[in-house]
Amino acid sequence: MANKQSEKRLCKKCNNSRDLFVVTYDISFLAIIDYQVLKELLLFMETTVQGVSGAQASSHEIVMDVRDITKSLPLGRERIEILKGLSFQIQRGEFVSIVGPSGSGKSTLLGIIAGLDNPTTGNVLIDGVDIARMTEGKLAVVRNQKIGMVFQAYNLIPTLTAQENVEVPLYVGKHKGSPAARAKELLDLVGLSHRLGHRPSQLSGGEQQRVAIARALAADPPIVIADEPTGNLDARNGEKVLELIATLRDQTGKTFIIATHDQNVASHAGRTIRIVDGLIAEIDSTGGRIVQ
Repeated sequence: MANKQSEKRLCKKCNNSRDLFVVTYDISFLAIIDYQVLKELLLFMETTVQGVSGAQASSHEIVMDVRDITKSLPLGRERIEILKGLSFQIQRGEFVSIVGPSGSGKSTLLGIIAGLDNPTTGNVLIDGVDIARMTEGKLAVVRNQKIGMVFQAYNLIPTLTAQENVEVPLYVGKHKGSPAARAKELLDLVGLSHRLGHRPSQLSGGEQQRVAIARALAADPPIVIADEPTGNLDARNGEKVLELIATLRDQTGKTFIIATHDQNVASHAGRTIRIVDGLIAEIDSTGGRIVQ
């Protein structure tokens, strides 16, 4: 009952309408959908999440297994090859950076491993479940249960407080405990226990990104993917966010994957995958330093 009351309160604050609800569990965008559709989606997730979460990887170490993925798009009568057969594995608890210049295919790769796009060919296994050919409904379940996303532009809901922003993903699907208690716990973990009732406009850029990181952790996913997480921050706050990610990785054992074009940002990771012209040019394990 408490969850339903909070759900209605958030619905009202998001759009001043009991018929609309803002959903942030689907990391591709902030989608405003009909409230009845949300109820139907909740029912769908309850009946499908067991099948998705129950198919665990045969290896307890590999959390992401990317197998020979390609991506091409039509351009007139031709096709443009964006990704040209990428394969790599990421172990549970790793901190990995994906680096590449503009046009290298880095953003396309990030979208595919996050379940926001499908490869033309190849497979992407998340905890042993191949997401490459899933329907959008099942992908939504995976994104809610398996992947947390941090965006460069934060993507916080401006009418909600920091605590409420972190709570929102917990009203979709089945999650243990109180959303409010979980949100407070995570905001304390990222050093914002004194900002629970503040809206995004009342927070600095660094603080907003910390809220976004807490929201990404809300559903307790094994993987957190960050797209240029320091891109909108100055050097000082960017460094703090990177230090926070490293600390959270150590404390939670989660896998963190960051996409960046900045070699200094990449240097914080334990391993760097460098993408050039749609191919893996190098996988470096020297503390993130890219060897030319």
